[in-house]
Amino acid sequence: MGSVVTYRFRLKDKHAAELNRQARAVNVVWNYCNEMQQKAVRSGRRWLTAIDLQKLTAGSSKQLDIHAHTIQKTCQQYDRSRIQFKKAWLRFRDRKSLGWVPFNTGHVTYQDGVFRFRGVRYCPTHTRLVPSGAIVRAGSFNQDSRGRWYINVRVEASIADYALNTRVAVDLGLNRLATLSSGSILLVPRFYRSGEAKLAGSQRARKTKRARAISAKIANRRRDFLHKASTKIAKEFGLIVVGDVSPSKLSQTRMAKSVYDAGWSDFKRMLSYKAIRHGGRLLEVSERMTTQTCSSCGALPPERPTGTAGLGIRDWSCSCCGAVHDRDVNAAKNILRIGLDALAEGAAQMRSGHHHPPQPQEGATL
Repeated sequence: MGSVVTYRFRLKDKHAAELNRQARAVNVVWNYCNEMQQKAVRSGRRWLTAIDLQKLTAGSSKQLDIHAHTIQKTCQQYDRSRIQFKKAWLRFRDRKSLGWVPFNTGHVTYQDGVFRFRGVRYCPTHTRLVPSGAIVRAGSFNQDSRGRWYINVRVEASIADYALNTRVAVDLGLNRLATLSSGSILLVPRFYRSGEAKLAGSQRARKTKRARAISAKIANRRRDFLHKASTKIAKEFGLIVVGDVSPSKLSQTRMAKSVYDAGWSDFKRMLSYKAIRHGGRLLEVSERMTTQTCSSCGALPPERPTGTAGLGIRDWSCSCCGAVHDRDVNAAKNILRIGLDALAEGAAQMRSGHHHPPQPQEGATL
């Protein structure tokens, strides 16, 4: 059994010229689709679909010197983006737009640490454990803000047949990235806060390249930390339960910087696909009242921390049973209880024939 996993490799700088040329051709296709869409809307005709755009751009691969499947994928992405953002047409792509060259399944091959696309060898700057001869699915070449090129390839990777019979719940926070129901605490290295002064100074001095380099370093350090932390948890536990905390809602408050610095969304996404790869699973449940409920007796004592005023209370005792709780550990234990109850209820429904379990989705970026 296998799952589709996306690998991201940085390519050597010698490939930049060729990829920049192809990216400009992709921009021509995108802008042509945008122009045709504008004309169709302004003339009162129906909106153009991806199939309509593919018909209009058919036969242009030789003139643009890019693969025909790249043109087709560009048309498909334009149509998806227009529907996603609910707009009649989108922005035109120019030289300031980050380069992007999509490709379809079977048109990029991988062997001996080298990728081949349209007869050109693309060498990554580092190697990863990608099976030799693996079938590369649809992906893309992408450029970052500093002009460096990456290849994103989707390949089929094997997953474990079974997982450890261990379970844990994760309570996400700002000072503590994750508090486990086992009592372990994962503190948040404040990557953005540590580089904020240098970034602000570079921006005030209008040192654009320097500011981009600092931003990229902050993002890379955060991503590396989250990868290592999520891998460790996924290897140790077969069932991982997390709360349904919403980063998008908290990002609209005064805690926005801390929320973005913690990287909750990336952390949960990494836990999800890494749990699948190691034969386990991740379950997301409601964390409502988990902080205020006593994990020992299930009561809601009057001394519990409530509201905004209670955010500073990190330890409290239950007047009903006398148990003393760490606020985050108590919440994690309650999240685990809710997750186990949900699994038991789902198993009962399956036995009665009234429930169809959801199929795990394909994995994401490593």
